[in-house]
Amino acid sequence: MALDMNDSYANSADVHIALAKIQAYASKPNRTLIGLTGIPGSGKSTLSDYLLNHFIQQQNAQVICLSMDGFHLSKAQLNALPNADEAFARRGAPWTFDSTAFIERVTLIKQGYQQDDILWPSFDHAIGDPIEDDLTIKKETKVILIEGLYLLHQNDGWQASQTLFDEHWFLDIPVEVAIERLAKRHMKAWNFSHEQAMDRINQSDGLNAKLVATYKDQADWLLRV
Repeated sequence: MALDMNDSYANSADVHIALAKIQAYASKPNRTLIGLTGIPGSGKSTLSDYLLNHFIQQQNAQVICLSMDGFHLSKAQLNALPNADEAFARRGAPWTFDSTAFIERVTLIKQGYQQDDILWPSFDHAIGDPIEDDLTIKKETKVILIEGLYLLHQNDGWQASQTLFDEHWFLDIPVEVAIERLAKRHMKAWNFSHEQAMDRINQSDGLNAKLVATYKDQADWLLRV
């Protein structure tokens, strides 16, 4: 799937526009924060990797792409919640992330240009938990693109997120396409049947997709590939 997606990105007019926008921001004297939002399965991570690899190949170290996934509550934190069973079942919902820590870290990034290197957490899918301080945003980095579901969310502690970014992009993929991608992902990861995958999606990712889709009108740009 990654190869097909990359081929699609290479031939996408909007992806070329995204690259041009990032390049233009990298030429400015200040730091720019771009938020990339989209429903689960829309391809945010794959697109971010594609954009980052482009600038790596151009030997442009002024651009970095990050994910909000490192701000998932850990399994230990979820277990400590009074509704732990629900939290695990709905892991990926906006209230199962540490929104406070996310806002604090992005604020540091916004204020840290030419001042401080900032550490950023990643998420290890093999163990199912974040890895704190795994990535470094160098103080001279000009453009930071952060992808995630809830950058435009206005509840659950995310309210301050929207204004921290200079521009918000929404990866506008048909819901049915994204859901089918998720189903195939679940079938491969857990050896599910298609029916089992859809049952799982309907209990969590499908609910999140409906929520995230309501943010589309708040974005500055609808990016289609």
